[in-house]
Amino acid sequence: MRDKLLHTPEGVRDIYDSECERKNRVLRNIQDTLHLYGNRDIETPSFEFFQIFNHDRGTAPSNEMYKFFDRSNNTLVLRPDITPSVARSVAKYYPEEELPIRLSYTGHTFTNAPQHQGKLHENTQIGCELINDDSSAADAEMIACVIDCLKASGLSEFQIVIGEMDFFKGIIEEAGLGETEEEEIRGYLKIKNYFGLSEYLTRLALDDSVKSVLASFDRLFGGEEMLESAETLVQNERSREAVRRLKKVYQAVKCYGYENYLSFDLGMVNGYHYYTGIVFRGFTYGTGNPVASGGRYNMLLSQFGKDAPSIGFVISVDELILALSRQKVEDPVPFQSAAVIYSIEHQQKAVQLSVELREKGIHTGLIRKSKRHTMEEYYAYASRFSIDRLYTILEDGNVEIRDKGGSLCDI
Repeated sequence: MRDKLLHTPEGVRDIYDSECERKNRVLRNIQDTLHLYGNRDIETPSFEFFQIFNHDRGTAPSNEMYKFFDRSNNTLVLRPDITPSVARSVAKYYPEEELPIRLSYTGHTFTNAPQHQGKLHENTQIGCELINDDSSAADAEMIACVIDCLKASGLSEFQIVIGEMDFFKGIIEEAGLGETEEEEIRGYLKIKNYFGLSEYLTRLALDDSVKSVLASFDRLFGGEEMLESAETLVQNERSREAVRRLKKVYQAVKCYGYENYLSFDLGMVNGYHYYTGIVFRGFTYGTGNPVASGGRYNMLLSQFGKDAPSIGFVISVDELILALSRQKVEDPVPFQSAAVIYSIEHQQKAVQLSVELREKGIHTGLIRKSKRHTMEEYYAYASRFSIDRLYTILEDGNVEIRDKGGSLCDI
């Protein structure tokens, strides 16, 4: 029984030592970037009323939420998504504000995914939301921001793939399809099962022209030139306007010089139903899942009583750290740490030395030397805990500096 207490439940894990340090450094670098874009921090509760995330909000399925009850028998859930919480907060605290609101956050989400998927049930996310701006310039700003955040994490090779929900919605409306058929088509597009989609379309009573458009999603990806053919492919104005909007976003992103990071996929449909316009995901090698995702959700805040167009994105920190590790990307900021080894008669000097090192920004711990441990053991300890320098105060009061391998250093 005691051994079992040392283990974590299915879907969660401990993060410690150098991995935890690196994760926190990456988070700080991304937070700094979000602040450079004018975002102000917000923190929402880890659990809220079930209604914040139910089906009407278009968020996670009910059976994938962790639910429990309070003393008043209200159904509560651990948040599966942070965006609805931010939307609720904005509607509560900024009900009359009409000019742009920029908010950033860091937090954990909880999803009770099927065990066979091998996904973590608790995930760290960092992201931002831009409220009260419906322009294509705002779309471009969010894309530029996510690019800068990924660069700040240490990534250099990644792509932001962009889609448009209104392009898909326009085709569905033109075809006159209901919610059941739309969900079926969404399901095929989510997993890129174009063969299954083509087979399903043969069972629907649709005009050949509409079937041809729905069967063309396997070709609607690529660069800016693909948008030209997509606009001529469809007949409805909603889809055409969606393509024209993407062209404007692309031109705005070029102002940042980030067009080489972009590609388009008009078959991209996000799992959350509250997205209404542009959607995007960030991909890199080393992980099969996107490291970032986002999009426009112009109707979500109205469900909390505030009509406000909005767009945002979230970075999946755990996926990002996995990609950085597999790509063997060096830490963006080297971690400087030290330990001061001293005997009791040199305590005053050890304390003064530690203060001087901390004033230089070096993370420093004091260790009073024990007769039960040799210096070789302290060197091994420094290696295990990624301590860069060992400052040893010798018997004569002089300071000897060695690296974690035990070699003498000049500084």
